[in-house]
Amino acid sequence: MLISMSVLPLRAEPLRIVIDEGVIEPLPFASPNFVAENAGSAEMGAQLARVVAADLQGSGLFREIPSSAYISQVSDFGSPVQFADWKAINAQALVTGAVNVSGNNLTVKFRLYDVFSGGELGSGLQFQGTTDGWRRMAHKVADAVYSRITGETGYFDSRVVYVSQSGPKGDRKKRLAIMDYDGANVKYLTDSRAIVLAPRFSPTGDRVLYTSYETGFPRIYVLDVGSVQRRVLESQDGVMSFAPRFAPNGQTVVYSQASGSNTDLFAMNISNGSTTRLTSAPSIETAPSFSPDGTKIVFESDRSGSPQLYVMPASGGEAKRISFGQGRYGTPVWSPRGDLVAFTKQSKGRFHIGVMRLDGSEERLLTASFLDEGPTWSPNGRVIMFHRETQGASGTSTLYSVDISGRNLRPVRTPEGGSEPSWSPLQK
Repeated sequence: MLISMSVLPLRAEPLRIVIDEGVIEPLPFASPNFVAENAGSAEMGAQLARVVAADLQGSGLFREIPSSAYISQVSDFGSPVQFADWKAINAQALVTGAVNVSGNNLTVKFRLYDVFSGGELGSGLQFQGTTDGWRRMAHKVADAVYSRITGETGYFDSRVVYVSQSGPKGDRKKRLAIMDYDGANVKYLTDSRAIVLAPRFSPTGDRVLYTSYETGFPRIYVLDVGSVQRRVLESQDGVMSFAPRFAPNGQTVVYSQASGSNTDLFAMNISNGSTTRLTSAPSIETAPSFSPDGTKIVFESDRSGSPQLYVMPASGGEAKRISFGQGRYGTPVWSPRGDLVAFTKQSKGRFHIGVMRLDGSEERLLTASFLDEGPTWSPNGRVIMFHRETQGASGTSTLYSVDISGRNLRPVRTPEGGSEPSWSPLQK
């Protein structure tokens, strides 16, 4: 589904949320139903406005003013805004839009206003596509609003691949699924005949790496998201390969390979299958993740006696330990901004999702529960998604998201249980 975008000739005025680690008061905004420009577009206009509002409010940085409080209504996209009426209900930002549905074709326009300055914020945008892509258009509008007010790139027009789980805890059926970041539009990429683990998006979001036990032995596959065609990455017979992840160049894959009681990290060129051994130690090295510039790898190792986090050059070599707190550390993932590493920590009978600086400083634990695992970063490095499992024989696994400040912990609703999420880059 293709979406084209054009710019409406509008002027920009400043309105900003300053995001820091303190308490943030959500910015109040209004998002009236998008104006129907032709017959039959009204329902679509309402749906678009609801998704835009849900995206913004779901970020924790915005608070929607309910339509029951409105004094003015927006009935004409081109008419002057009655700013006094929106000031009266304390709206600081106003999102207006218009929609035109013609057969299977959809045109969406939007404008963003700074209510208190009485001006427009940024240039208006127009998106064109097909009706089946209406949610993507809404996410794109929300991304533009988010970006203009926060100064950061948005993350709403993105997808998540994860392991969908069904059945009792002792006999879970697992299959790969892909969805919009908010849990909508779930599609299944594999069936549940074999255990699948650790899906990971490529840097361009068109392919997924994962581990499958369909041969009875763990092997790494690469799957094309569009065609759902896949191929196995060749490895030695009888050797377990798992925990794969793409390099930023999209052509190299780093993964763990087990031999007896030892597990080391290897890199593979997926075009020609050539491999390079990156570690050689009598310990378990796993869960590798590249830095955004591709020059370093953070990984998990028990070489010091318990699982801890280490950083080494992407070509291998001397590794530096970066985790020094009490407990066991694992599943590190480098932030797309390059400034933080997210991880899972087990300490005093509890599991946590946390972040730290690259030198191990400023460790912050964002969550705590019976079992929190598998962090993945939003494309803008602002939000982390992970899975949480509840205790007992009837325990379930659910996807959650949390802001990197530890605020705004939210479940991500999926049709079945979910685990091991991987966030895509923004869609093109």
